[in-house]
Amino acid sequence: MNKYNLEFNGLKEGKHTFEYKIDDKFFECFDYSEIKEGNIEVKVGLIKQTTLLRLQFELIGTVEIKCDRCLEDYTQNINYETELIVKFGHEAMDNGDEIIVIPFEEFKVELAHYLYEFIILALPIQRVHPEDENGENGCDPEMIDKLNKYVIDESESEDEEEPIDERWSELKKLLDNK
Repeated sequence: MNKYNLEFNGLKEGKHTFEYKIDDKFFECFDYSEIKEGNIEVKVGLIKQTTLLRLQFELIGTVEIKCDRCLEDYTQNINYETELIVKFGHEAMDNGDEIIVIPFEEFKVELAHYLYEFIILALPIQRVHPEDENGENGCDPEMIDKLNKYVIDESESEDEEEPIDERWSELKKLLDNK
């Protein structure tokens, strides 16, 4: 994962560009990763200033993930842009926002964890096969047929009201007489 470290020591103030390639080996380094395969190009624009570093990320590529509907793997496109501000302080601190603090004596920023988080954030909330050129869903038809056997159609259940037990009718009268 050292190849995803951004070394800024010795760089002049101003804008610099770095490029990284993320592949299957990258995702193997993360335990319990829902992504096993991927091919993503990452461009990092670094604007170095005296008091902080401004990192601008652009991630473009694809990853293989499981469909929430049919559980088959499918290819999801990734196109994500974000920014991260790196400030210098006495001790490292990451408060979860777009700002992190690293010690004054540090000469690099470890990007691997942030890149992984950005990829996860780029994934859609509902992960299903995209529709093909004919407008049909790409899910496994056999699995969809199995799922449809267990779908409850609420419109049918409303039409088929069960008769109310007379005992409940008598109890309801007590509530109405308050």
